[in-house]
Amino acid sequence: MEKLFESGLWGSRFIVLLAVIFGLLGAIVLFAVASFDIYETLKLVIDTYVNHHHPEHFHELVVGGIIGAVDLYLIGVVMLLFSFGIYELFISDIDVAREGDDEENKILSIHSLDQLKDKISKVIVMVLVVGFFQKVGLASYQSPLELLYLALSITAVAVGLYFLSKVGHHH
Repeated sequence: MEKLFESGLWGSRFIVLLAVIFGLLGAIVLFAVASFDIYETLKLVIDTYVNHHHPEHFHELVVGGIIGAVDLYLIGVVMLLFSFGIYELFISDIDVAREGDDEENKILSIHSLDQLKDKISKVIVMVLVVGFFQKVGLASYQSPLELLYLALSITAVAVGLYFLSKVGHHH
């Protein structure tokens, strides 16, 4: 009875395949939407220069469209990391990724939940930074105090990224 229960319990780990499959589908959707956003931004740029019609806030629209797409790509990367990590932690190592044993395949190699959490959290922080700069680029500043706040916030982001880059590096 115990052996049967333990066998069933161990087999139940395959339920995470749902998270892996739908995580991959989510990543594909995000990459497709981000690519479509870049395509739409490119159409706007081409239309602007071909028809010599310069819409109001043109540069902000272009930069905002591209930064928004980068944001979606980064969230897609989070979904990929999540899917690869959950699969490797609960199901099996991805043997194809281990072939050649070169450094470029190590980014998707996950050996613990802490390692998965660290990789995902770093990408999420990058998503937040990109979103921050997208909002900063679209904002208008009316007073010197607002510009000071902008400078302080950019400094805080830079300091945060510096310390984030130091996490996990052992000398």
